[in-house]
Amino acid sequence: MIELFNRTALECSKLITEHYSTSFTLGIKTLDRKFHFPIYAVYGFVRYADEIVDTFYNYDQKYLLEKFKKDTYEAIADGISLNPILHSFQWVVREYSIDRELIDAFLKSMEMDLYVNQYTDNSYQEYIYGSAEVVGLMCLRVFCEGDLAMFDRLKEPARKLGAAFQKVNFLRDLKDDYIDRGRVYFPGVNFSEFTKDAKRLIEKDIQQDFDEAYAGILNLPRGARMGVHLAYTYYQTLFNKIKQIPASRIQEERIRVPDMKKIALLAQTYVRFRWSGQ
Repeated sequence: MIELFNRTALECSKLITEHYSTSFTLGIKTLDRKFHFPIYAVYGFVRYADEIVDTFYNYDQKYLLEKFKKDTYEAIADGISLNPILHSFQWVVREYSIDRELIDAFLKSMEMDLYVNQYTDNSYQEYIYGSAEVVGLMCLRVFCEGDLAMFDRLKEPARKLGAAFQKVNFLRDLKDDYIDRGRVYFPGVNFSEFTKDAKRLIEKDIQQDFDEAYAGILNLPRGARMGVHLAYTYYQTLFNKIKQIPASRIQEERIRVPDMKKIALLAQTYVRFRWSGQ
């Protein structure tokens, strides 16, 4: 039965999300149930692509990414794949009319991770768009359920939220990216002499993205609002923690929000939305 195959593929995407990200799993669980599997499908796809470029150093990463890209487009064209992650993703792409341009941009950014180590202003903006902003736009396609006017109205805040998340990740993962992988995402920054002023400039840019994203969150469909707000709150909490840490320590450790704090944020968000009627 194709329904059993479809369900099993989607459960695989859910499993990947649960194993790789407790924060996104919590956020998804607070969405309306109808959005769970579509967002799991998006997350599973982007996580596997990211894993190719960030983890599989003992393999031919360029070949693996090219194969993943080819298999992705074949799955979308055929409406089926024996790779459960790609089968889930092609379903959400076709079901919610996710634009090919968003997928192209995402895979281009993943490819950039294989050959770009130092970013200019232009390549940085291109990378942020493809690696993060388009993921927000894919999710927004799901949340809007075919309402193109709503999508157009909320796409800029969705891009800003994705950008904020990614830039926070860059600061959080500075040790892994710079020390272990030799990547410098922020243009014009010398991380061998990372100063307080350089850190503050980056933080100012990130906070502006958060601020511009917030109004969009409040105008999302009710079934999506609490889950996205929880993700926003988690990342803002992580960002606030990073801001309190000296620039010299950023390169020495990976900053985290403890799991118990994540649970507390979930409870606070639930109470706020439950009793405010938002």
